[in-house]
Amino acid sequence: MLISVIITTYNRPDALRAVLDGLAAQQDRGFEIVVADDGSRDDTRALVESVRTTAPLPIQHVWQEDSGFRAGAARNRASEQASGGYLLFLDGDCVPRPDYIAQHRRLAEHGWMVAGNRVLLSESFTRTALAERLPLHAWTMAEWRAARQRGDINRTLPLTSLPLGPMRKLAAHRWQRVRTCNLGVWTTDFGRVGGFDESFEGWGFEDSDLAVRLLNAGVRRKEGAFATGVLHLWHRENDRRHEGRNWELLQDRIRTGATRPLQGLPATSH
Repeated sequence: MLISVIITTYNRPDALRAVLDGLAAQQDRGFEIVVADDGSRDDTRALVESVRTTAPLPIQHVWQEDSGFRAGAARNRASEQASGGYLLFLDGDCVPRPDYIAQHRRLAEHGWMVAGNRVLLSESFTRTALAERLPLHAWTMAEWRAARQRGDINRTLPLTSLPLGPMRKLAAHRWQRVRTCNLGVWTTDFGRVGGFDESFEGWGFEDSDLAVRLLNAGVRRKEGAFATGVLHLWHRENDRRHEGRNWELLQDRIRTGATRPLQGLPATSH
């Protein structure tokens, strides 16, 4: 099964490079990369073109005009170019470790989405890591424990691998904490619910909305913690002026049981 990794990015090529470095080091090479660019400047395009020339796997760059925060639309456009039967959504500031693809492949199961988690890096550590191009994806647990003691990260637990078995399905109907910075979903399920709802303006709950509509369509949630944790580079908090409106849209989806977006992929997609 080919997996399509869709990486959302916006004007942060140094972070994107760290993510691409992590993907280039994957143990499982059965995947492609589609960069979902929400209107970045030319330096991001130049980075992707440079990496593409030496990358050991296919990379596409899908760019849309910069018209404000439109991550959902960028992801939808990227998904239309994806060839894989399984989609992994990964943010352009979330660095995967070498077993990221392998763990998601192991957890992939028809009728389920897999919600992963993350470790948060501090502002100062993020700046150092990017400036020095530290190979964060290759760090050992001993190095991460030392980073935790220094206050460089908020926790180490997501980096621990545990065979949870049936416990991964205990929150099968829970949409909370499903984040598209680390989410696996079958391409057919994503297309069936129309992808992301592009009517969500600015930051806030567009990923929760996708999770709710997937649940409404009968797709259940599997826990990806203790298997797929990523390293989330620090960034400034996003503009939250539309958070209230987006929350109301989300609540409406929960009340009505809707599966289709107000504005998204066509019903015939995939």
